[in-house]
Amino acid sequence: MDLKSLYQDIILDHYRAKHHSGLREPFAVEVGHVNPSCGDELTLRLALGEGGRIEDVSYEAVGCSISQASTSVMTDLVIGQDVATALRLYDGFQEMLEGQGQVTLDEDTYGDAIAFEGVAQFPARVKCALLGWAALRDAIGRTEER
Repeated sequence: MDLKSLYQDIILDHYRAKHHSGLREPFAVEVGHVNPSCGDELTLRLALGEGGRIEDVSYEAVGCSISQASTSVMTDLVIGQDVATALRLYDGFQEMLEGQGQVTLDEDTYGDAIAFEGVAQFPARVKCALLGWAALRDAIGRTEER
């Protein structure tokens, strides 16, 4: 199996069995995001614990496999992390997607998120892959405003 096929399988696996899907309580903030270019929609809830640690991220999404799988991967990466780490992960993921195939991610840090490196070569799909991540960043920002 080649690397491209493996990455496609990872994306499809996360799309079929979405991790942390389904809105849960308790939560500190709920945000809604839409990708106007394709119509993907996402509602995301964020629960924070002591010291700004992310206790839970849950979501409900309608959209393409890339946006839903990327959100599934993102939840796996950030739950249990502190807010600063989650924002660094966001920055690296965004940099990779906007790097047009020139930026790679550290597999030990990003795990299944490396499967989205190929998306960077399709600018129309970058917003799909960033939808859940942008919602998380927005939710974190709203908790800091309180």
